[in-house]
Amino acid sequence: MNESRYNESRYDEIFKRLVKTAYRGNVSEEIEKIRDGDSITDQYLLYASGGGDPNTVVFKVRDCGGRCAAGKDNCEASCLFDAIVRDMEGNVIIAPNSCTGCGKCVEVCEHYSLVDKKEFVPLVKLLKDRTMPVFAIIAPAFIGQFGPAVTPGKMRAALKRLGFYGMVEVALFADILTLKEALEFDRHVTREEDFMLTSMCCPIWVSMVKRVYQNLVPHISPSVSPMVACGRGVKHLHPGAKVVFIGPCIAKKAEAKEIDIKDAVDAVITFRELEQIFEVVGINPAELEEDESEHSSTAGRIYAGTGGVSRAISDTLNRLRPDRKIKIRAIQADGVQDCRKMLKDVLEGHIGGNFLEGMGCNGGCVGGPKAIIDPADGRKFVEEYGKEAGSLTPVDNKYVMELLKRLGIHDVHDFLDSSKAAMFIRDFGQVEQANRYSSDRL
Repeated sequence: MNESRYNESRYDEIFKRLVKTAYRGNVSEEIEKIRDGDSITDQYLLYASGGGDPNTVVFKVRDCGGRCAAGKDNCEASCLFDAIVRDMEGNVIIAPNSCTGCGKCVEVCEHYSLVDKKEFVPLVKLLKDRTMPVFAIIAPAFIGQFGPAVTPGKMRAALKRLGFYGMVEVALFADILTLKEALEFDRHVTREEDFMLTSMCCPIWVSMVKRVYQNLVPHISPSVSPMVACGRGVKHLHPGAKVVFIGPCIAKKAEAKEIDIKDAVDAVITFRELEQIFEVVGINPAELEEDESEHSSTAGRIYAGTGGVSRAISDTLNRLRPDRKIKIRAIQADGVQDCRKMLKDVLEGHIGGNFLEGMGCNGGCVGGPKAIIDPADGRKFVEEYGKEAGSLTPVDNKYVMELLKRLGIHDVHDFLDSSKAAMFIRDFGQVEQANRYSSDRL
């Protein structure tokens, strides 16, 4: 086994052992058993058990000494925000004030010198004790990730077996935000030369706009992501509850810690982590009985693929404002390089549309670094799931409308009232001066 595969297997095995012993109640004893006097193992044990700086997502567990082959993509080249530098020996140093936790460096590090923090082990005590309800909220990209036989109902049953009080599909809140984004477009794009950048749902795209292309901040829609909306919605309906987001993205771990939205989600685990957790505790979702499913529309379900957000909002705006003269002319950026190019083009006045959607991963969320299946297969499953929905847009979805009333939104136009729709709004003008970059950095 080569060094890369050995490191990956070693880290995966440590994480699985910690999960197993967390359910048994003897994590501390297991940590002592695993310790082998190697500083790398000790470092990984810390981060695999949820330790380290609570506001940091990406950590270095070993010095690489410049071992990456010349010309290959590496952590330094992959960093969008110049957060990775090297010392005189070629070892990686992560600048904490510059790192956004996007996870791109973790994705490309072939030596597994960089890792993302695991947040599941500390949750196990809450899941076992049931002293408070802990909800799992799962990204729209989940469909098909755990096998074609794993329906939403079977996934809900599997998560309940782990100890979660319930599961909510984030697609349901993507529906809600689709309504909001359609109304934001209607309000802000009133002339042919106007345009809007969507804030949904990629945190890498949003970070690029906030930290590198600040001149475009006035054009970004003031909406939270579906993850944040879902977390806040669950906590509004179940005061005192904890919320855990499950998805294919490392960057969501960082988004959940951002100062203005950190109230929404208490922990993030990835699809690959969940796959390992199911394996350790002996749960096969495909074998479980169906649990009750939700009623998201096509719009919310297709967010997981590049172009899905644009399509959802365009269909919804056409439903809300069929006679509107200025229609959505959407353009999408697929992957980091496309995002960079599109934002540069916009700054230079070369705008090919009036609704701009950016996805940091090729293919969208289905191409996330912690997705389990091939992005093309993931996209196919998402599209099929979208077609199965009972309604095309949230406007026609009675379940969405009922949920909105429970959340204090009695009319869709309330989304434009900042006091009534506060849980769905961000202020993108609040960017820390220390983390700002000039617009020509990328």
